[in-house]
Amino acid sequence: MTYIYPDNLSAKPVLWFWELQDMTVIGIAGIFAAAALTVLGSLFPLVITALYAFLSMRLADSSIKEYLLKSSAFFIWGQQYFEWKDGELL
Repeated sequence: MTYIYPDNLSAKPVLWFWELQDMTVIGIAGIFAAAALTVLGSLFPLVITALYAFLSMRLADSSIKEYLLKSSAFFIWGQQYFEWKDGELL
């Protein structure tokens, strides 16, 4: 019997372009969005779900959501501490 294993056994499980955790969030949000569309006639939850699905797509082991979070933490929220001594940056 032949078993085929993924290259990286410590990687998170992925289904199509999303991690399984993101697929769960997208599925539950999609059900909620469909209910909101039929009951309230509002497209807002559907747009938010589609935006989350787009931002959480994984290509080459990274997603747009992760990039935005890391870059905003670096440029906006993260403390950047520089120490100068004798004309050198430490």
